[in-house]
Amino acid sequence: MIGRITRTVDRISTTATEERDFLTVKNLKVAFPTEDGLVQAVDDVSFAVEKGSTLAIVGESGSGKSVTAQAVMGLLDRRTAKVSGEIWLNNVELLGLPSSEMQAMRGDDLAMIFQDPMSSLHPFYRVGDQIVEAMRAHRKVKPKEAKREVVDMFKRVGIPAPERRVDAFPHQLSGGMRQRVMIAMALINSPDLLIADEPTTALDVTVQAQILELIQDLQKDFGTTVIVITHDLGIVADMADEVAVMYGARIVERGPTKTIFETPEMPYTLGLLSSIPRMDVEAGGRLLPIPGNPPSPIRLPKGCVFEPRCRYKAMTNGLSETVRPELLPTAGSPDHLVRCHLMPETRKRIAGEVLASLAEATKA
Repeated sequence: MIGRITRTVDRISTTATEERDFLTVKNLKVAFPTEDGLVQAVDDVSFAVEKGSTLAIVGESGSGKSVTAQAVMGLLDRRTAKVSGEIWLNNVELLGLPSSEMQAMRGDDLAMIFQDPMSSLHPFYRVGDQIVEAMRAHRKVKPKEAKREVVDMFKRVGIPAPERRVDAFPHQLSGGMRQRVMIAMALINSPDLLIADEPTTALDVTVQAQILELIQDLQKDFGTTVIVITHDLGIVADMADEVAVMYGARIVERGPTKTIFETPEMPYTLGLLSSIPRMDVEAGGRLLPIPGNPPSPIRLPKGCVFEPRCRYKAMTNGLSETVRPELLPTAGSPDHLVRCHLMPETRKRIAGEVLASLAEATKA
């Protein structure tokens, strides 16, 4: 896979001495012109992912998570979307590639699992034939051999009676089974990067856990780098190495998973943690929802995007209303980045109070 991706390196101007992570997204911006104005879907997003690790991108609907993934995959129509910045995959700049080369890489060097498998699978073709087609688009393999590989992959992703399921149509499979088919399709060519966009949204909680565990197991087998996109912090606690919290088209906090859960500092992240239902809290206890609604992507706040909903904005002396905060390292760790105008000691005090109240509710 990495060998395949180097076929385009000679075409890309890159500084030989510059070192990058396996995936590096730098100053990514995506906007969509509309009759009502410019929709700023992704606003100056930067992050990096090491080879073989897992990054979870978390946030509410409309925060820019899926558009970021689509930009990495090269799925945005440049005729309707304004895209700028840099996306480097194994030292190849993806935004600079011709569409034909980007198309050749999709499904081969990088692949994506979508949240709705029913809309991603063609209803008129057998699922096995669709995966065989994905294989033969990137590899010279005979149809019978390809079908054997599909059966083997169906076994690996936990599909029962795989020899029979390869000839099934999508409507003949359950939601969880269709999602496993999508995972098999994404992994059939052993991509280096796998993006899972809300892979468990339409599934019941039991199947959700099975799908997430399956992705982890297959990641170990294939050494794949994974990006999981979700609105739920709870499902990434045991899965991700790092977490990027998005809100209003921007990353507002980023860091190791343990740090984000144990010592968060951004008020929005604290709000997410406070609003997660917990099994260890007394039944009937009230959740603490974040007040208000997410901002319109056409009219993002001039200062901090979270300012209209922030309980602590009065402590910024007006800065949160007018000045855009930078994503800066915290005093505790250079790997923990926060976008907030609150003073570091104030953020720590507020976080300590919120986490203490959550711990107290657990004891109740």
